[in-house]
Amino acid sequence: MAEQQEGTGAGGGEGPRHVAIIMDGNGRWAQARGRPRLFGHHAGAKRVREIVEACPDLGVKYLTIFAFSTENWKRTQKEVAGLMSLFRRYIQKEAEDLFRRGVRVRFIGDRVRLEPKLVDLMDELELLTAGNDRVHLTIALNYGGRDEVARAARRMAQDVEAGRLKARDVNEETLPRYLDTCVLPDPDLVIRTSGEARISNFLLWQSAYAEYEFIDTLWPDFTAEVFARVVARYGRRERRFGAVLGE
Repeated sequence: MAEQQEGTGAGGGEGPRHVAIIMDGNGRWAQARGRPRLFGHHAGAKRVREIVEACPDLGVKYLTIFAFSTENWKRTQKEVAGLMSLFRRYIQKEAEDLFRRGVRVRFIGDRVRLEPKLVDLMDELELLTAGNDRVHLTIALNYGGRDEVARAARRMAQDVEAGRLKARDVNEETLPRYLDTCVLPDPDLVIRTSGEARISNFLLWQSAYAEYEFIDTLWPDFTAEVFARVVARYGRRERRFGAVLGE
């Protein structure tokens, strides 16, 4: 649990150690160019590499990206199938490069509904990069914050039922040990692209004290330069965590 508190310093001047991004706007970006939505998703996938590569110079050790939510299954069958194919190709294409760049990859979310071939590729990439520590890239795939908390609560209840945990010992420090992100520090900064000002069921528990940036830029246009400006703005904020600084 000690690791979960890293990078959460009060006061301004320090950059975020953990940045989480809701990558929104791929479909609108494509439609503005008269192209199908999947064209935008492919453009967005290419942008991920640039942002991951920018992290070390910006002091970002942990990057968590929202790739596919539990609600995204409501999209057309064609778009969902295209996205699943894109995820498979992304892992196959980027695996060796991620490994060479010292990126450790983790996936969070419920894997039960995902096709076995994709799950196998996810497992292989996690194993391949398990020894890396330069950047920790976490990909939220078939992820929903409420679903994650419900799954965590179910596992915790099973431990209480089995006698491995006492109900009276359950507190706000207990649940995080059962979350998908149990080995990660909480995010310092959450960014959402495309101009939408909502969190869309993303890292609900973990982002209790995160700073938020809602920016108009569509995800395929979110360059390393835009990322650097957002990170710099974070460094000028004062983070109080309920306290009054300077007293």
